[in-house]
Parts: sequence; structure tokens; C-alpha cells
Amino acid sequence: MKTTQSFPNTIQTIEELREITGNPSELVNNKVISYLDEHCRDFITKSPFLTISTADELGSCDVSPRGDAAGFVYVLNEKQLIIPERPGNKRMDSMRNILSNPNIGLLFLIPGLGETLRINGKASVIHDEELLEKMAVNGKRPLLGIGVDVEECFIHCAKAFRRSELWSPDTWRNKGELPKGAKILAAHAKLPNADEEAIGKILDKSYRETLY
Repeated sequence: MKTTQSFPNTIQTIEELREITGNPSELVNNKVISYLDEHCRDFITKSPFLTISTADELGSCDVSPRGDAAGFVYVLNEKQLIIPERPGNKRMDSMRNILSNPNIGLLFLIPGLGETLRINGKASVIHDEELLEKMAVNGKRPLLGIGVDVEECFIHCAKAFRRSELWSPDTWRNKGELPKGAKILAAHAKLPNADEEAIGKILDKSYRETLY
């Protein structure tokens, strides 16, 4: 399958790609397993954050973050896990995609650790009260969950984190220099009576009162 050519001098075939990059090592080729072993389970138990990659029936992609106390993802067995769906903005991008295209990719992170855990598989939207009760927080169980049938698991190296120095506090910008979510949201939504201050108050209230 050839890529679109919206940029000049694009690579069109895998053969062209390999001419430039070379081939993966034996270690890289052999690192993929098809189940959640004790090392994957330990990683998931210690991870408070992951990203979810999905696509709709046309292949349009989306990546969405999920986060909670470390170990919030429930490992059902060596081939299945469940991600609780906490209250959000109700767009349900990931779940709507899953309903038309079950392919899913997960990236688990642990603060301070450069290596990440990648898991690929097939997803479904879970509405099983008994299973969801196992992921309740403050007496509130998630309304839904994303169930994943695991097909691939492997560790991704730390080079991206070392280059970016993501976990090094001395490289972080001062809070005053950071983008402001409320300001961006106000500019994009362009709703009447919804300036940065008003939206900031809405966001603060939701962060305080509707995390679960």
C-alpha cells in the first residue's frame, strides 16, 4: 500500500524504507510475545498512565490518554485486560472507533522509567457490572470499560525519553510559560459568553467534582 504524497520526496515502498533504515536486530525481532507474562503484569500494576490508539472503519486514527492510580487497568488473565472508562467529555472517540474497528494499540508509561510497554490487540466495549465493580473508586464503578484481547506485547526502548528528557524536572518549563487549556478551548469553541475565565471555572469544577 502506497502512502499519499502531500510532501515532497516521500518513501513509497517498504524496500525504500529499509534501504535507509536497515533491518531490526535479532533481539528486536524476538522481543514480541503474545500474552501477558509476569513482567507485563508487573509493568501494568505499576503504571498510572497509558495512551490508547484506535481507528474508525475508514482508518482515521485517534490517540487518547487514560490515567488513574497505578494499577488501575484490570488484568483479567494472560490474554485479556480491561481499561475502566471514567467520566470525561462524553465524545467517546475511542469507544465509537472500537464499535466499527476493533484494532487497538496501548502504550503504558511509568513515571521516571524510560522504557514503555506496548500492547496491541482487539478491543470491545464492556458493560458487565461484576467486572466493572472490580475497578470501582470511592464507591463508584465505571459505567463502561474497554476490554482488550491481547495479541502482541513488547518493551519499547528508552531513547525517546532520553532525547526529550521528559522525566527530568530541570528541563520542564515554568508554569507561566505553559499553554493554557482554557484559553485554547475558548479560542477553538468560539461559544458566546465562554471566554478563557468562564471555561477555566468549568474545567476547575469538573476536575474537582467529576473525576469518578
